[in-house]
Amino acid sequence: MKRILVVANETVAGKPLIDAVKRRAAGDEVKVHVISPQNQPKHGYVVYDEHTRDAAQNRLEITIALLREAGIEADGEVMDPDPYAAVMDALGEEDYDEIILSTHPETRSGWLRQGLVDRLQRATRRPVEHVVVDLDAERDDVKRTLVVANETVDSRPLIDALKRKAAEEPRRFIVIAPQSGGNGDSEDDPHERLARTLKELDDAGLQAIGQVADPDPFTAIQNALQFYAPDDIVISTYPETRSGWLRADLVGRVQASTGKPVEHVMAEEESA
Repeated sequence: MKRILVVANETVAGKPLIDAVKRRAAGDEVKVHVISPQNQPKHGYVVYDEHTRDAAQNRLEITIALLREAGIEADGEVMDPDPYAAVMDALGEEDYDEIILSTHPETRSGWLRQGLVDRLQRATRRPVEHVVVDLDAERDDVKRTLVVANETVDSRPLIDALKRKAAEEPRRFIVIAPQSGGNGDSEDDPHERLARTLKELDDAGLQAIGQVADPDPFTAIQNALQFYAPDDIVISTYPETRSGWLRADLVGRVQASTGKPVEHVMAEEESA
């Protein structure tokens, strides 16, 4: 059995990467191990390590699911933020026949500016295939919708809005729930609310992943844009009389700063 090490971060679920692995698996028995070095968020004064790792884990799970759907045996893990160190650590634990390295195009890839491809070829003495993933060019396949909500994350208006969007065209939802300081006081844990939402979306046949995010919703959204490259954004709040997000003009600020379509879903308290 041929063993392939796949190295990718923000491009880990990119179609060119999945296609490259499929080509390697054609006619051969292969096992794929995907490592995803976690990157550091570009926004926020405080770095929440667990949020960064959760985002990397989410991207990794999407890739493993896509490979398994293609009949390819695959597993993976989140690794050291330094991709070179992550690869060397992986090779120290197990031997691989070849490496597939996925990056953004050169204009936006820090890994390429570091000469990572050549460094790995020299250090590992294994075939290294470089795959370029342009996430902007993939937007016609499956739309990625970023969903932002705190106490209303499991509300009926939001769930219904997401089901409607999924019925219009293929969608993958990324649900982020800022961990505190959101739309009001609540004893309910954001992890529990998020879990309920993801289960209901899964029961409805919708593709969805999620994570608890930075307490500041604007910062959480900016980091999610970096981590997940969504096409559009859905923000769910209570009415303005109870929503600190609306009083801080979160919807308008996000529209102005991202240039992406932003839909606002309002949930009454009894619906959440």
